[in-house]
Amino acid sequence: MTHVYDAVVIAGGAARRLGGTDKPALTVGGRSLLDRVLDACADAARTVVVGPRRPTARPVEWTREEPSGGGPLAALDAGLRRTGRETVLVLSADLPFLTPATVRALLDGAVGAVGAVGAVGTGADGVDGADGVDGAIVDDGRAQPLLGAYRAESLRRELALLAAEHGRLANLPLRLLTDELVLRRVAPAGPDEARDCDTWEDLASARSRIREHGRVLNEWITAAKAELGIDLDVDTAALLDLARDAAHGVARPAAPLTTFLVGYAAARAGGTPEDVAEAARKAAGLARRWAAEAAEAEGDGRSGGTADGGKGTNAG
Repeated sequence: MTHVYDAVVIAGGAARRLGGTDKPALTVGGRSLLDRVLDACADAARTVVVGPRRPTARPVEWTREEPSGGGPLAALDAGLRRTGRETVLVLSADLPFLTPATVRALLDGAVGAVGAVGAVGTGADGVDGADGVDGAIVDDGRAQPLLGAYRAESLRRELALLAAEHGRLANLPLRLLTDELVLRRVAPAGPDEARDCDTWEDLASARSRIREHGRVLNEWITAAKAELGIDLDVDTAALLDLARDAAHGVARPAAPLTTFLVGYAAARAGGTPEDVAEAARKAAGLARRWAAEAAEAEGDGRSGGTADGGKGTNAG
């Protein structure tokens, strides 16, 4: 199901447990926490980041809460004022492992497209389908309202009521909002997707996690594509096979040079995944032919050496 939505990323806050460090700018796998979150919602019609301006890998709109450092409700209100779609994705900027799969699950849950784990909040009893549901949040054992998709109208209504009741939104707890909403609970697509980075220990753990076997190559390819401004599906296995064939059939330095040439050829041909696959196929075939010739030459050398040696023995 295709969703049209806006995204609000909360990237302010004092990060007290990090000694006041600019948390969204901290890096995991060479990319800032903010950029990693922005990747997960790259298909948003509009992305509004609430917080101080920082360099980002893709264009976003910026705004600030009033007053600065006024807490999540003030930040959410500021971001919401810059959106126009009926559905708004709300994310904190410290989720290094968030992926589009969890974003899709939240958007589906917000409109009742998938079976949710359940619904919580005022009026949750008897909820069926999208009617009466104000949104969906991730629940991985704890509810995470800053990892959710909401009906914008519901957020605007409740924020206005809270502002009227308390005379302000600054420094009010987020639960005052979520307690008034009927929210579906959605399981994250992966076990790490709801992990945030609130402490230096959390950050160290995230940096270690991406280097684990079975994950590091995908993390590296994603980071390299982002750094190079490339949006292309990469058949990692095929390229690794090509590098192996070039290293074994030609020489070790041929591996990186060959994969570079494949990328260059694919770009000249049009830059599609099919162009990459075709260039890799041709280069792999060439590497195998080189390997076959080398094997033949080695075999001929052994045969010639044996025959010559035999003749010499007989002559003696």
